[in-house]
Amino acid sequence: MAEIRPFSCVRPAAELADRVAALPYDVYNRQEAKAEVQREPMSFLKIDRAETSFDDSVDTYAPEVYEKARELLEKDIEDGVYITDPDRVYYIYQLEMDGRTQTGLVACSSVDDYMNQVIKKHENTRADKEVDRITHVDTCSAQTGPIFLAYRADQEISQVVDKYVKTEPVYDFTAVDGISHRVWKIDGREDVDTIYQAFQKIDKIYIADGHHRAASAVKVGLKRREENPAYTGEEEFNYYLSVLFPAEELAIFDYNRVVKDLNGNTPEEFLAKISTAFHVEPFTGEGPYRPEAAHKFGLYLAGKWYRLTAKAEILSDDPVLGLDVSLLQKELLEPILGIGDPRTDKRIDFVGGIRGLGELERRVDSGEMALAVSMFPTSMAELMRVADEGRTMPPKSTWFEPKLRSGLFIHDLGERP
Repeated sequence: MAEIRPFSCVRPAAELADRVAALPYDVYNRQEAKAEVQREPMSFLKIDRAETSFDDSVDTYAPEVYEKARELLEKDIEDGVYITDPDRVYYIYQLEMDGRTQTGLVACSSVDDYMNQVIKKHENTRADKEVDRITHVDTCSAQTGPIFLAYRADQEISQVVDKYVKTEPVYDFTAVDGISHRVWKIDGREDVDTIYQAFQKIDKIYIADGHHRAASAVKVGLKRREENPAYTGEEEFNYYLSVLFPAEELAIFDYNRVVKDLNGNTPEEFLAKISTAFHVEPFTGEGPYRPEAAHKFGLYLAGKWYRLTAKAEILSDDPVLGLDVSLLQKELLEPILGIGDPRTDKRIDFVGGIRGLGELERRVDSGEMALAVSMFPTSMAELMRVADEGRTMPPKSTWFEPKLRSGLFIHDLGERP
């Protein structure tokens, strides 16, 4: 059963929340991060990506970068940019994008629930990417980027949330990208107890986004357990910052592919080869082709869009092998384009659906890429089915929007051992 705890939150002063709130650290490259901090000096990105305080000669992962992050966080707390709520409570975090809202609970999830598969994963993580966030969390002694979790809707939790969202929010602002953010504080003791007990009856929670942040937070907790062998399990390092949403409210966007070359094929040869696994037809509609159902793909090649439909003989009922991203990899990317491992092959890149299909056309028309494939989004049902079986999806299977902001909620882990 899930241990989802209220916590004492470090959060921005109300009048500064809109300036502090930042997109996740990993959506920016170094130059983009520096430009964003120059645009908004109070952005939490200055702490999440503290290399923005140094010139480019300083390595992004140098020890002094993490020490700078700790220094900046402590200074902002000292200056009153952040306040600490003394009570252990839950928060409601509601995001609105293009008229669609999703409403989650901000809480702390258990390291043990991650270890024992109550909190389920659907992606593998890379150790080299984990090291950065492990060092950041451990040096700052704080978790600053929430893990995006999903659960099947629960009536008791929904009733408490519905009651609070009718009251005055703690924060209510629209960010520069047009996404609205609203936060409420659940501080009634009976309501806190109701939520806690309701999660105790839930035995499956899913990581939607933030697998590397989750793995890093857990590894910091395990590290501190080793450093403190007398730990009781109640210490803050046994828990990590999360926002939990009803799965039914979430939207997964398409995660599209672009490839640099045709692996020695002419466009005509390429189309002939893929026709063994896909029905190929020119798309005669207006604008780019956006697949309207699973097992359909768009192909942009030599200035033209094609509709690809997977033939019946390549379909699979297997939760992983039947995914569109798996079909594309097995039947097109690997055998025809020679892309064996899309995680490491430099010839392929991935374009989140939030960028629009026009971005696919731009990258091909510019000559940067030779072809693009538009995908039908993976569904939450597919994600949960894979996770329930203890398996993992191929890389770049899901793209969630809107992104949770960092800096609105911070979980203090206490003094470093």
